[in-house]
Amino acid sequence: MAEILYKALSLAVVGAAMEVHKILGPGFLESVYQAALEKELTLRGIPYQRQVELPVSYKGEVIGVYKADLAVDNKIIIEIKGVSKLNASHTAQALHYLAATGLELAILINFGAGSLEYHRVVRSENKTSR
Repeated sequence: MAEILYKALSLAVVGAAMEVHKILGPGFLESVYQAALEKELTLRGIPYQRQVELPVSYKGEVIGVYKADLAVDNKIIIEIKGVSKLNASHTAQALHYLAATGLELAILINFGAGSLEYHRVVRSENKTSR
């Protein structure tokens, strides 16, 4: 059986997100969830960067910049959503972020549903897992 990439750190991030969803519930703007998640990550001693700029290059020239919501411990991209359900376009967005950074793991976290929804997106396998 394959080992789960950054298992302990992933569980810590998802646990922090669960705490945020438990307290706030659905219905807020993504910026509110991001601020709350940042606070929870800080309280738990989990290092992160916010609004990380991810340059996209073409033939050696930067042609655009993505902005990821959070990067945790320079290992995991976190993309926060407040929608009724995650879909394929959200997964594609996470894969683009991974391609731009060279990182292998992103976690899509959706606070917009009645229960917290999250998907792990793994670049090396070009597929998602829960």
